Amino acid sequence: MSPTAAQADTGRLRAFIEGEAVKAGFDVVRITHPAATPQAAGRLSEFLAEGRHGSMDWLAETAERRGAPARLWPDARSVIMLGMNYGPSHDPLSVLSERSAGAVSVYAQNRDYHDVMKGRLKLVASKLAARTGADVKVFVDTAPVMEKPLAEAAGLGWQGKHTNLVSRDLGSWLFLGSIFTTAQLPPDEPEKDHCGSCRACLDVCPTDAFPAPYQLDARRCISYLTIENKGPIPHEFREAIGNRIYGCDDCLAVCPWNKFARTASEAKLAGRDDRRAPALADLLELDDAAFRQTFSGSPIKRIGRDRFLRNVLIAAGNSGDARLAERCAELMRDASALVRGAAIWACGRLLAPEEFERRHVDRVTDPEDEREWEWARRMRATRRSERVDA
Repeated sequence: MSPTAAQADTGRLRAFIEGEAVKAGFDVVRITHPAATPQAAGRLSEFLAEGRHGSMDWLAETAERRGAPARLWPDARSVIMLGMNYGPSHDPLSVLSERSAGAVSVYAQNRDYHDVMKGRLKLVASKLAARTGADVKVFVDTAPVMEKPLAEAAGLGWQGKHTNLVSRDLGSWLFLGSIFTTAQLPPDEPEKDHCGSCRACLDVCPTDAFPAPYQLDARRCISYLTIENKGPIPHEFREAIGNRIYGCDDCLAVCPWNKFARTASEAKLAGRDDRRAPALADLLELDDAAFRQTFSGSPIKRIGRDRFLRNVLIAAGNSGDARLAERCAELMRDASALVRGAAIWACGRLLAPEEFERRHVDRVTDPEDEREWEWARRMRATRRSERVDA
């Protein structure tokens, strides 16, 4: 085959892939190769050495394959990166002022994107395999793949100072998936960094989770604290969490490149009205069965009722809404120590001092509970002292 004919054949295959991706609901598709991210391994190693992954031990356990995509599947010759837009139709930060409601991250306001995307990726991959005879594998957070560096190498966008991917066409709201294949496809040009001197994402972070531009300390990130973290939320971050009950969108939402963002066209990814600002009072009533029913098919379901109630109780304590106090007090007797501890903290902020101490007499006996009581007392004393000094 002549070079011209080969180029034409490659062009037709590229058009075929793009066409199938669009038909499957993807908004953007680019191509790179497995060795296109040589810097990723070093950055991951530094991140892990600093302990910034917190309790996400699986990151360390899979670091060797995660940092070098070619080790994940040595036969792969190309990586097709695909993006699906999930842009919100509303300002995701507006709910932060509704203190008696919970703020749910935009990505979790409808169906679990893993379930939505994986079938679509398999559809595109199967069409590619049927046309070329090449082997294919699809990934969407289901294997140790660093999607963001690969997406940058493929030209979908660049990793901003908040370490998330930013697209010139779609802003910050982009789910990523990949198709690894043995087919040899010409790669696209990497995207350049367009952050410039902007610091909006760094400065807005409520918990100072960015030690420096392009660096994240997950241990301070509200998304980590409310989702991946299985234990109590550290006291130093509880007030800063505000009413964020699942994830945080602050650094994504303030990015100036969102002026090019579009509302999600995929109905399963468009935010549901009942997930944008759910009433804390309603969420505090959830038992395990009601939690599972309410969040069936949602990414929220995977953290379980106890961790979710932990988050809701922190938001209740920050709400200043005395109407929530009685239900929070009831949850001080919950079977879960995680829920009880958060309930004690919330009551320490919502109940009058005399009532708070009366509840202490009837508490569930547990050393961890007692530590939460002592912390709540110190917190009260500190706040009284600050008011006197003022």
